[in-house]
Amino acid sequence: MMKKGTRANTLHGILLIALFSFAAFYIAEIPFVRSLSFSPLIVGIILGMLYANSLRNRLPETWVPGIKFCTKQLLRWGIILYGFRLTLAQVAAVGVPAVVVDLVVVTVTILGGVALGRLMRIDRDTALMTSTGSAICGAAAVLGAEPVVRCEGYKTAIAVSTVVIFGTLSMFLYPIMYRTGLLEGLSDTGVAIYTGSTLHEVAHVAGAGNAMDPTDSLGIAGTATITKMIRVMMLAPVLVIMSFALSRRRRETAAGAGASADAPAGKSRITIPWFAFGFIGVICLNSLLQYLLGVDSVKEIPLNGAIEYIDTFLLTMAMTALGTETSIDKFRQAGAKPFLLAGALYLWLVVGGYLVTKYVVEWL
Repeated sequence: MMKKGTRANTLHGILLIALFSFAAFYIAEIPFVRSLSFSPLIVGIILGMLYANSLRNRLPETWVPGIKFCTKQLLRWGIILYGFRLTLAQVAAVGVPAVVVDLVVVTVTILGGVALGRLMRIDRDTALMTSTGSAICGAAAVLGAEPVVRCEGYKTAIAVSTVVIFGTLSMFLYPIMYRTGLLEGLSDTGVAIYTGSTLHEVAHVAGAGNAMDPTDSLGIAGTATITKMIRVMMLAPVLVIMSFALSRRRRETAAGAGASADAPAGKSRITIPWFAFGFIGVICLNSLLQYLLGVDSVKEIPLNGAIEYIDTFLLTMAMTALGTETSIDKFRQAGAKPFLLAGALYLWLVVGGYLVTKYVVEWL
Protein backbone atom coordinates (compact mmCIF):
# COMPACT_ATOMS: atom_id res chain seq x y z
CA MET A 1 0.00 0.00 0.00
CA MET A 2 1.01 3.63 -0.34
CA LYS A 3 2.90 5.08 2.62
CA LYS A 4 1.83 8.51 3.83
CA GLY A 5 5.21 10.14 3.32
CA THR A 6 5.58 8.99 -0.28
CA ARG A 7 1.92 9.10 -1.30
CA ALA A 8 2.30 12.11 -3.62
CA ASN A 9 5.25 10.59 -5.50
CA THR A 10 3.45 7.26 -5.76
CA LEU A 11 0.40 9.00 -7.22
CA HIS A 12 2.68 10.72 -9.75
CA GLY A 13 3.89 7.31 -10.92
CA ILE A 14 0.33 5.96 -11.15
CA LEU A 15 -0.79 9.04 -13.07
CA LEU A 16 2.09 8.62 -15.53
CA ILE A 17 1.04 5.03 -16.25
CA ALA A 18 -2.62 6.10 -16.50
CA LEU A 19 -1.73 8.71 -19.14
CA PHE A 20 0.16 6.11 -21.15
CA SER A 21 -2.85 3.78 -20.84
CA PHE A 22 -5.25 6.42 -22.14
CA ALA A 23 -2.91 6.84 -25.11
CA ALA A 24 -2.90 3.05 -25.60
CA PHE A 25 -6.71 3.00 -25.76
CA TYR A 26 -6.66 5.79 -28.35
CA ILE A 27 -3.98 4.12 -30.49
CA ALA A 28 -5.76 0.74 -30.31
CA GLU A 29 -8.78 2.34 -32.02
CA ILE A 30 -6.76 3.43 -35.06
CA PRO A 31 -8.06 1.34 -38.01
CA PHE A 32 -4.64 -0.10 -38.92
CA VAL A 33 -3.97 -1.15 -35.33
CA ARG A 34 -7.45 -2.64 -35.01
CA SER A 35 -6.88 -4.64 -38.21
CA LEU A 36 -3.96 -6.31 -36.45
CA SER A 37 -6.20 -7.12 -33.44
CA PHE A 38 -3.74 -5.37 -31.14
CA SER A 39 -5.62 -4.80 -27.90
CA PRO A 40 -4.86 -1.82 -25.61
CA LEU A 41 -2.84 -4.26 -23.45
CA ILE A 42 -0.40 -4.93 -26.28
CA VAL A 43 -0.22 -1.26 -27.28
CA GLY A 44 0.35 -0.38 -23.62
CA ILE A 45 3.37 -2.62 -23.18
CA ILE A 46 4.86 -1.26 -26.42
CA LEU A 47 4.44 2.32 -25.16
CA GLY A 48 5.97 1.32 -21.83
CA MET A 49 8.96 -0.22 -23.57
CA LEU A 50 9.43 2.89 -25.72
CA TYR A 51 9.44 4.95 -22.53
CA ALA A 52 11.90 2.56 -20.86
CA ASN A 53 14.37 3.05 -23.69
CA SER A 54 14.02 6.82 -24.02
CA LEU A 55 12.80 8.95 -21.09
CA ARG A 56 13.12 6.41 -18.26
CA ASN A 57 16.28 7.95 -16.78
CA ARG A 58 15.03 11.53 -17.01
CA LEU A 59 12.13 11.26 -14.58
CA PRO A 60 12.32 11.10 -10.76
CA GLU A 61 13.11 7.70 -9.25
CA THR A 62 10.61 8.59 -6.53
CA TRP A 63 7.86 7.82 -9.03
CA VAL A 64 8.93 4.16 -9.25
CA PRO A 65 6.70 3.01 -6.31
CA GLY A 66 3.67 4.18 -8.28
CA ILE A 67 4.78 2.11 -11.26
CA LYS A 68 5.33 -0.90 -8.98
CA PHE A 69 1.84 -0.38 -7.54
CA CYS A 70 0.41 -0.78 -11.05
CA THR A 71 2.34 -4.01 -11.66
CA LYS A 72 1.18 -5.53 -8.36
CA GLN A 73 -2.09 -4.33 -6.83
CA LEU A 74 -3.79 -3.09 -10.00
CA LEU A 75 -2.75 -6.27 -11.79
CA ARG A 76 -4.42 -8.48 -9.20
CA TRP A 77 -7.67 -6.51 -9.37
CA GLY A 78 -7.55 -6.67 -13.14
CA ILE A 79 -7.33 -10.47 -13.09
CA ILE A 80 -10.20 -10.70 -10.59
CA LEU A 81 -12.47 -8.46 -12.69
CA TYR A 82 -11.57 -10.49 -15.78
CA GLY A 83 -13.95 -13.10 -14.40
CA PHE A 84 -16.92 -10.90 -15.37
CA ARG A 85 -16.32 -11.96 -18.98
CA LEU A 86 -17.00 -15.62 -18.18
CA THR A 87 -19.79 -17.87 -16.93
CA LEU A 88 -20.09 -21.54 -16.07
CA ALA A 89 -22.83 -21.79 -18.70
CA GLN A 90 -20.20 -21.29 -21.40
CA VAL A 91 -18.64 -24.60 -20.45
CA ALA A 92 -21.96 -26.42 -20.75
CA ALA A 93 -22.70 -24.75 -24.10
CA VAL A 94 -19.65 -26.27 -25.82
CA GLY A 95 -19.50 -29.59 -24.03
CA VAL A 96 -16.92 -32.14 -22.99
CA PRO A 97 -14.71 -32.18 -26.14
CA ALA A 98 -13.67 -28.54 -25.75
CA VAL A 99 -12.88 -29.03 -22.06
CA VAL A 100 -10.78 -32.15 -22.75
CA VAL A 101 -8.83 -30.55 -25.61
CA ASP A 102 -8.21 -27.41 -23.56
CA LEU A 103 -7.03 -29.48 -20.61
CA VAL A 104 -4.60 -31.50 -22.74
CA VAL A 105 -3.25 -28.43 -24.53
CA VAL A 106 -2.74 -26.43 -21.32
CA THR A 107 -1.08 -29.32 -19.44
CA VAL A 108 1.27 -30.42 -22.21
CA THR A 109 2.23 -26.85 -23.15
CA ILE A 110 3.21 -25.86 -19.61
CA LEU A 111 4.98 -29.07 -18.63
CA GLY A 112 6.58 -29.49 -22.05
CA GLY A 113 7.68 -25.86 -22.13
CA VAL A 114 9.33 -26.09 -18.71
CA ALA A 115 11.10 -29.34 -19.67
CA LEU A 116 12.23 -27.93 -23.02
CA GLY A 117 13.41 -24.75 -21.32
CA ARG A 118 15.57 -26.85 -19.03
CA LEU A 119 17.11 -28.67 -22.01
CA MET A 120 17.79 -25.33 -23.69
CA ARG A 121 19.28 -23.98 -20.44
CA ILE A 122 16.81 -21.13 -20.29
CA ASP A 123 16.14 -19.35 -17.00
CA ARG A 124 13.38 -21.32 -15.25
CA ASP A 125 11.19 -18.31 -14.59
CA THR A 126 11.38 -17.16 -18.22
CA ALA A 127 10.55 -20.67 -19.45
CA LEU A 128 7.59 -20.94 -17.07
CA MET A 129 6.19 -17.51 -17.96
CA THR A 130 6.56 -18.15 -21.69
CA SER A 131 4.91 -21.57 -21.40
CA THR A 132 2.03 -20.20 -19.34
CA GLY A 133 1.35 -17.43 -21.86
CA SER A 134 1.34 -19.91 -24.74
CA ALA A 135 -0.79 -22.42 -22.83
CA ILE A 136 -3.69 -20.37 -21.51
CA CYS A 137 -4.59 -16.85 -22.61
CA GLY A 138 -1.54 -14.97 -23.73
CA ALA A 139 -0.74 -11.70 -22.04
CA ALA A 140 -3.45 -12.07 -19.38
CA ALA A 141 -2.00 -15.44 -18.32
CA VAL A 142 1.51 -14.00 -18.15
CA LEU A 143 0.20 -11.16 -15.99
CA GLY A 144 -1.65 -13.60 -13.77
CA ALA A 145 1.45 -15.75 -13.28
CA GLU A 146 3.75 -12.82 -12.50
CA PRO A 147 2.70 -12.37 -8.84
CA VAL A 148 3.08 -16.13 -8.28
CA VAL A 149 6.41 -16.60 -10.05
CA ARG A 150 7.74 -13.26 -8.73
CA CYS A 151 10.22 -12.81 -11.55
CA GLU A 152 11.86 -9.66 -12.90
CA GLY A 153 9.70 -7.36 -15.01
CA TYR A 154 11.74 -7.83 -18.17
CA LYS A 155 11.12 -11.60 -18.09
CA THR A 156 7.40 -10.92 -18.03
CA ALA A 157 7.79 -8.54 -20.97
CA ILE A 158 9.76 -11.14 -22.94
CA ALA A 159 7.02 -13.72 -22.37
CA VAL A 160 4.38 -11.24 -23.52
CA SER A 161 6.44 -10.41 -26.61
CA THR A 162 6.55 -14.04 -27.70
CA VAL A 163 2.78 -14.29 -27.26
CA VAL A 164 2.23 -11.20 -29.42
CA ILE A 165 4.50 -12.42 -32.22
CA PHE A 166 3.21 -15.97 -32.57
CA GLY A 167 -0.39 -15.17 -31.67
CA THR A 168 -0.57 -12.50 -34.38
CA LEU A 169 0.96 -14.92 -36.88
CA SER A 170 -1.70 -17.51 -36.03
CA MET A 171 -4.52 -15.04 -36.58
CA PHE A 172 -3.55 -14.91 -40.26
CA LEU A 173 -2.29 -18.50 -40.61
CA TYR A 174 -5.42 -20.32 -39.38
CA PRO A 175 -7.85 -18.74 -41.91
CA ILE A 176 -5.34 -19.57 -44.69
CA MET A 177 -5.14 -23.19 -43.52
CA TYR A 178 -8.93 -23.35 -43.36
CA ARG A 179 -9.48 -21.96 -46.87
CA THR A 180 -6.74 -24.05 -48.49
CA GLY A 181 -8.22 -27.28 -47.09
CA LEU A 182 -5.51 -28.07 -44.56
CA LEU A 183 -8.19 -28.40 -41.85
CA GLU A 184 -10.51 -30.66 -43.86
CA GLY A 185 -9.88 -33.47 -41.39
CA LEU A 186 -11.91 -31.53 -38.82
CA SER A 187 -15.63 -30.76 -38.71
CA ASP A 188 -16.76 -27.16 -38.29
CA THR A 189 -17.02 -27.78 -34.55
CA GLY A 190 -13.57 -29.33 -34.61
CA VAL A 191 -12.12 -26.30 -36.40
CA ALA A 192 -13.70 -24.04 -33.77
CA ILE A 193 -12.33 -26.09 -30.86
CA TYR A 194 -8.90 -26.28 -32.51
CA THR A 195 -8.83 -22.51 -32.97
CA GLY A 196 -10.01 -21.71 -29.46
CA SER A 197 -7.70 -24.20 -27.76
CA THR A 198 -4.46 -23.27 -29.54
CA LEU A 199 -4.44 -19.54 -30.34
CA HIS A 200 -2.84 -17.30 -27.74
CA GLU A 201 -5.04 -14.24 -27.13
CA VAL A 202 -8.82 -13.94 -26.97
CA ALA A 203 -8.50 -11.21 -29.62
CA HIS A 204 -6.55 -13.58 -31.86
CA VAL A 205 -9.26 -16.23 -31.55
CA ALA A 206 -11.98 -13.71 -32.34
CA GLY A 207 -10.04 -12.41 -35.35
CA ALA A 208 -9.29 -15.85 -36.80
CA GLY A 209 -12.81 -17.13 -36.09
CA ASN A 210 -14.44 -14.17 -37.80
CA ALA A 211 -12.11 -14.53 -40.80
CA MET A 212 -13.13 -18.18 -41.24
CA ASP A 213 -16.83 -17.67 -40.48
CA PRO A 214 -17.75 -13.96 -40.74
CA THR A 215 -21.49 -14.40 -40.04
CA ASP A 216 -21.03 -17.33 -37.60
CA SER A 217 -23.40 -19.32 -39.81
CA LEU A 218 -21.22 -22.40 -39.31
CA GLY A 219 -20.82 -21.78 -35.59
CA ILE A 220 -17.02 -21.55 -35.89
CA ALA A 221 -16.56 -18.00 -34.60
CA GLY A 222 -18.84 -18.38 -31.57
CA THR A 223 -17.70 -21.85 -30.56
CA ALA A 224 -14.03 -20.90 -30.94
CA THR A 225 -14.50 -17.94 -28.59
CA ILE A 226 -16.33 -20.05 -25.99
CA THR A 227 -13.61 -22.72 -26.18
CA LYS A 228 -11.06 -20.00 -25.60
CA MET A 229 -12.95 -18.67 -22.60
CA ILE A 230 -13.02 -22.17 -21.07
CA ARG A 231 -9.25 -22.19 -21.48
CA VAL A 232 -9.08 -18.82 -19.74
CA MET A 233 -11.02 -20.28 -16.80
CA MET A 234 -8.20 -22.79 -16.32
CA LEU A 235 -5.91 -19.91 -15.31
CA ALA A 236 -7.08 -19.99 -11.69
CA PRO A 237 -6.38 -23.69 -10.92
CA VAL A 238 -3.08 -23.47 -12.83
CA LEU A 239 -1.97 -20.54 -10.65
CA VAL A 240 -2.86 -22.42 -7.47
CA ILE A 241 -0.94 -25.53 -8.58
CA MET A 242 1.96 -23.35 -9.71
CA SER A 243 2.05 -21.63 -6.32
CA PHE A 244 2.46 -24.90 -4.44
CA ALA A 245 5.03 -26.24 -6.93
CA LEU A 246 7.15 -23.09 -6.76
CA SER A 247 6.94 -23.03 -2.96
CA ARG A 248 8.34 -26.55 -2.86
CA ARG A 249 11.12 -25.59 -5.28
CA ARG A 250 12.05 -22.58 -3.17
CA ARG A 251 12.20 -24.73 -0.02
CA GLU A 252 14.53 -27.17 -1.76
CA THR A 253 16.70 -24.31 -3.02
CA ALA A 254 16.88 -22.81 0.47
CA ALA A 255 17.77 -26.18 1.96
CA GLY A 256 20.54 -26.66 -0.60
CA ALA A 257 21.98 -23.21 0.04
CA GLY A 258 21.73 -23.54 3.82
CA ALA A 259 18.84 -22.17 5.89
CA SER A 260 19.18 -18.68 7.27
CA ALA A 261 17.92 -17.50 10.59
CA ASP A 262 15.31 -15.32 8.91
CA ALA A 263 13.95 -17.97 6.53
CA PRO A 264 14.24 -21.56 7.76
CA ALA A 265 14.08 -24.01 4.88
CA GLY A 266 11.42 -26.11 6.50
CA LYS A 267 9.13 -23.16 7.12
CA SER A 268 9.13 -21.53 3.68
CA ARG A 269 5.82 -19.75 3.29
CA ILE A 270 3.53 -20.79 0.45
CA THR A 271 2.37 -17.85 -1.64
CA ILE A 272 -1.31 -18.49 -2.22
CA PRO A 273 -2.66 -16.49 -5.17
CA TRP A 274 -5.82 -15.24 -3.47
CA PHE A 275 -6.71 -13.21 -6.52
CA ALA A 276 -7.13 -16.53 -8.39
CA PHE A 277 -9.90 -17.48 -5.96
CA GLY A 278 -11.39 -14.03 -6.47
CA PHE A 279 -11.31 -14.73 -10.20
CA ILE A 280 -13.25 -17.99 -9.70
CA GLY A 281 -15.68 -16.28 -7.31
CA VAL A 282 -16.47 -13.57 -9.85
CA ILE A 283 -17.14 -16.21 -12.53
CA CYS A 284 -19.61 -17.92 -10.18
CA LEU A 285 -21.23 -14.58 -9.34
CA ASN A 286 -21.51 -13.75 -13.03
CA SER A 287 -23.10 -17.13 -13.68
CA LEU A 288 -25.63 -16.53 -10.90
CA LEU A 289 -26.49 -13.07 -12.24
CA GLN A 290 -26.99 -14.44 -15.73
CA TYR A 291 -29.36 -17.10 -14.36
CA LEU A 292 -31.33 -14.69 -12.16
CA LEU A 293 -31.68 -12.09 -14.92
CA GLY A 294 -32.46 -14.68 -17.59
CA VAL A 295 -30.15 -13.15 -20.21
CA ASP A 296 -28.41 -15.04 -23.01
CA SER A 297 -25.06 -13.25 -22.86
CA VAL A 298 -22.86 -11.80 -20.13
CA LYS A 299 -22.87 -8.54 -22.06
CA GLU A 300 -26.59 -8.18 -21.26
CA ILE A 301 -25.94 -8.18 -17.51
CA PRO A 302 -26.30 -4.60 -16.15
CA LEU A 303 -22.98 -2.75 -15.72
CA ASN A 304 -21.07 -5.67 -17.26
CA GLY A 305 -19.86 -3.53 -20.15
CA ALA A 306 -18.60 -0.81 -17.81
CA ILE A 307 -16.83 -3.36 -15.61
CA GLU A 308 -15.17 -4.94 -18.65
CA TYR A 309 -13.95 -1.52 -19.78
CA ILE A 310 -12.54 -0.72 -16.32
CA ASP A 311 -10.91 -4.14 -16.19
CA THR A 312 -9.27 -3.68 -19.59
CA PHE A 313 -7.95 -0.31 -18.43
CA LEU A 314 -6.48 -1.81 -15.23
CA LEU A 315 -4.79 -4.59 -17.20
CA THR A 316 -3.50 -2.03 -19.70
CA MET A 317 -1.98 -0.05 -16.83
CA ALA A 318 -0.32 -3.20 -15.51
CA MET A 319 1.07 -4.07 -18.95
CA THR A 320 2.31 -0.52 -19.50
CA ALA A 321 4.02 -0.51 -16.11
CA LEU A 322 5.74 -3.81 -16.90
CA GLY A 323 6.87 -2.34 -20.20
CA THR A 324 8.55 0.57 -18.43
CA GLU A 325 10.80 -1.92 -16.64
CA THR A 326 11.99 -3.43 -19.92
CA SER A 327 14.98 -2.05 -21.79
CA ILE A 328 16.68 -3.31 -24.95
CA ASP A 329 19.70 -4.31 -22.86
CA LYS A 330 17.56 -6.78 -20.92
CA PHE A 331 16.29 -8.34 -24.14
CA ARG A 332 19.88 -8.75 -25.29
CA GLN A 333 20.71 -10.31 -21.93
CA ALA A 334 17.92 -12.87 -22.37
CA GLY A 335 19.11 -13.74 -25.89
CA ALA A 336 17.22 -15.62 -28.59
CA LYS A 337 16.49 -18.74 -26.56
CA PRO A 338 13.10 -17.60 -25.13
CA PHE A 339 11.88 -16.91 -28.66
CA LEU A 340 13.14 -20.31 -29.83
CA LEU A 341 11.25 -21.89 -26.94
CA ALA A 342 8.10 -19.98 -27.86
CA GLY A 343 8.56 -21.08 -31.48
CA ALA A 344 8.79 -24.73 -30.44
CA LEU A 345 5.66 -24.38 -28.31
CA TYR A 346 3.92 -22.68 -31.24
CA LEU A 347 4.75 -25.64 -33.49
CA TRP A 348 3.26 -27.95 -30.88
CA LEU A 349 0.09 -25.86 -30.68
CA VAL A 350 -0.39 -25.80 -34.47
CA VAL A 351 0.48 -29.45 -35.23
CA GLY A 352 -0.05 -31.20 -31.89
CA GLY A 353 -3.20 -29.21 -31.16
CA TYR A 354 -4.67 -30.31 -34.50
CA LEU A 355 -4.02 -33.98 -33.77
CA VAL A 356 -5.36 -33.74 -30.22
CA THR A 357 -8.54 -32.00 -31.44
CA LYS A 358 -9.06 -34.52 -34.25
CA TYR A 359 -8.83 -37.59 -32.02
CA VAL A 360 -10.71 -36.15 -29.04
CA VAL A 361 -13.64 -34.89 -31.15
CA GLU A 362 -13.84 -38.25 -32.98
CA TRP A 363 -13.58 -40.20 -29.71
CA LEU A 364 -16.22 -38.18 -27.88
